[in-house]
Amino acid sequence: MDEARIRAAASEVLDLCRARKLMVATAESCTGGLVAGALTAIAGSSDVVDRGFVTYTNDAKHEMLGVPQAVLASVGAVSRETAEAMARGALGRSKAHLAVAITGIAGPGGGSDAKPVGLVHFAAAARDGRLVAEERRFGAIGRDAVRAESVAVALGLLKTLAVSAGSAR
Repeated sequence: MDEARIRAAASEVLDLCRARKLMVATAESCTGGLVAGALTAIAGSSDVVDRGFVTYTNDAKHEMLGVPQAVLASVGAVSRETAEAMARGALGRSKAHLAVAITGIAGPGGGSDAKPVGLVHFAAAARDGRLVAEERRFGAIGRDAVRAESVAVALGLLKTLAVSAGSAR
């Protein structure tokens, strides 16, 4: 995904959230803050973006977002369960109405047969209880490409929740 498309997607999320008076938080692992960066690269985003959590290690996921140690021990950091816990944790530790979480293996190393390079789990949660999760297997397309595609998916999930949300304020 090219930079112009990411910027357009981020602008769309900001516009939708602004119109519905929704605040957003991000919880990022393999993207290292790129989703928050895409949103905050746009002037005026402070009325929508509450905060971003970069939780690269398991300890950070647990300490900053409350991801249960039992989840991390049983299914690992790169899992649907962890992504969902990250999204819920971001909501619980922010003033946001919507949160998106990303955890995956961007590569080039770190993959296994069960969890190959390019595997990324996403979750987006809303304060009203809605939760969506998605798994993507981008393959070994390169670290930068996995991260860019992950930003695009995350923005799409935020858009999905924002479109179906009423004014939460």
